[in-house]
Order: sequence, then structure tokens, then C-alpha cells
Amino acid sequence: MKVKKIVLWGLFMITLIFGAAIGYTLILDVPFVDGLYMTIITISTVGYGEVALMTPLAKWFSIIFIIISVGMVGYLVKVIFDFIGENNFNQAWRRKKMIQKIEKLKDHIIICGGGETGINVIKQLMKRDVKFVVIDNDPKIIESLVELECLYIFDDATKEEVLLQAGLTEAKGIITTLSTDADNVFVVLTAKQLNSNIHIISRFHEKSSEKKLIHAGANQTVSPDEIGGKKMAALMISPHVQYFVDNIIDTKDMSIDMEEVLIKESSGLVDKKLRDAKISEKAGLIVLAIRRDGDVFIFNPKADEVLRANDNMIVVGSSEQIDKLKKMSLDMD
Repeated sequence: MKVKKIVLWGLFMITLIFGAAIGYTLILDVPFVDGLYMTIITISTVGYGEVALMTPLAKWFSIIFIIISVGMVGYLVKVIFDFIGENNFNQAWRRKKMIQKIEKLKDHIIICGGGETGINVIKQLMKRDVKFVVIDNDPKIIESLVELECLYIFDDATKEEVLLQAGLTEAKGIITTLSTDADNVFVVLTAKQLNSNIHIISRFHEKSSEKKLIHAGANQTVSPDEIGGKKMAALMISPHVQYFVDNIIDTKDMSIDMEEVLIKESSGLVDKKLRDAKISEKAGLIVLAIRRDGDVFIFNPKADEVLRANDNMIVVGSSEQIDKLKKMSLDMD
């Protein structure tokens, strides 16, 4: 509303100036440029000399014009300053609220870079209600983040103080999708020094940068080009299988999800055979595989497979079913 008001009063002022210029032109019998000159020096009160002899009619015209224009200019200036002040206040208030929310985050994800790759990461995390904060210094990307109502920091992700502001010491993971491999390596190195336990996933463009990222501390690296190539080949070879996998990962019409569930030492599942745990019966989902001792995978585990503490079960099911299994993996029977 205030923007419209400013535009409206601005149009009034332009109309008033040109109207007064025409008035001076007719009353003083001078060219239009002289009439406009008289209008400007009158409204600005600079005190330059008149372009012609001021008749009584011209003086009365100037008096009325000054009274009207001073009032209008004063009101226009007030509206503009109110608008600027209110915008600054709103921005400061939103920034303060944003910082307060970020300071309260724990076990969240930090996303460095909200470009094309980053925005897809953001949408996936939002679908799964995962807590995260984005760091980017591109105003256009920040506008997109505002529309998505994300927590964000408008700054350079390569700065140590910015990573700390994003809650790096309390975060459980960081994803770097910056535009250059050098920036990604720098962020990985800095993040690992500040929080040695944080899980880091980083994008790379050049194949030679993959080893550098791993050496700097990245747990996993991703090449969008490589993933895109694999997916295109899979779509050509097994289009229906790939469609099914995509709907598990990016579900819209299907209420299916794939997730990894950790068995805690306190869980009643520990030292039980898979058949005795009755996971499918109690939670109603499917156990696709068990990840054990870091990189050992047991695919399609048999019914007599004994579950251990710190096993990671890779399961497929609805969000509600997975939540049930998470509770089972934490609690004693």
C-alpha cells in the first residue's frame, strides 16, 4: 500500500510541477522552459531571480503554489522515510528471528550453496521435515529461499565464523554444493577442523577434485554429471524399475519411503534373530539390507540373521511404519 501511495503522490507532484510551469508560462508570457525554471526555483526555494517582472497575479499564483507544493513535498518525504524505516525495521526483525531460530538448532544439516543442486537438496529435506539451514551470498538465491520459508544465512560459506553461526558444532551433517571445487574443499577442511564428528557430503565438478575432498575430510562425494549419466542409462535399460526407485526417493503419489534405521544398544532388537524381532509384523515394512561394521552390507537378510547393536537397517515403508521401527530400535521390549 505504501509503495502505491508513494507512486500516487509522485504523480501528483509531477502534475503540479507541469501545471505550475504552464501557469507561469501564460501569466508571465514567457517560454515554457522559463515557466518550468520559475516552478523549480519556487518549489525548491533556492532564491534565484525571476525570469520576468512579477505581476500581482503572478505573485498570488506563486503564494498559492508554494503553500500547496510545500505541503505535498513534506508529506511525500514523510511517506518515503516511513517506508524506508519500516522496511529496515522489518528486515532487522526478520533477521533477528532467523538468527534466534538458527541458534536453537541441533542435529541439523547445513547446506552450503543454494544453487541448482542445493535447491534440490533443500526440497528433499523439506519433504522429510529435516531441520536445516542454508548459507549463500547470492541475492537471487536468497529470494528463492525466502519464498520457500527456509532458514538461511546471507553470507560467504567459506568463512569460519559463518559456519559457526550456522551451528556447525551442533550440526550432524553438512552438504557443500558451491560453484567451485576449491570452495567446496575449503569448506570441508574448515568444517572438519571445527567439528571432527560431522558427516560431510560434497559435490565435485572435476574428477581430480574428488580425492582432495576426501583427503580434506568429506565422507562422501557426489558428481551430478556421473549420477545423471547413470540415471539416463538406467532409464533406457529399465525404465519402469527406475520410475519405481524415483517414486520411493521423491514420492508424491506413493506413500513409500526408503530410510536407514540404527539399532541402539538399548534396543530390544539386539541379539534377536530377524524372524523373532517380527519387524514386518509389528512395523509393517520391508528390511532390504543391513549395513554392519561400516561398509559391510547384508542384502536381503535371511530370517535367522542375528541383529546387533549399531547395525543399520535399510528399510522400505511409509513414514509412519519407519517411525515405529525407529522407536523399536531405541527402546527395550
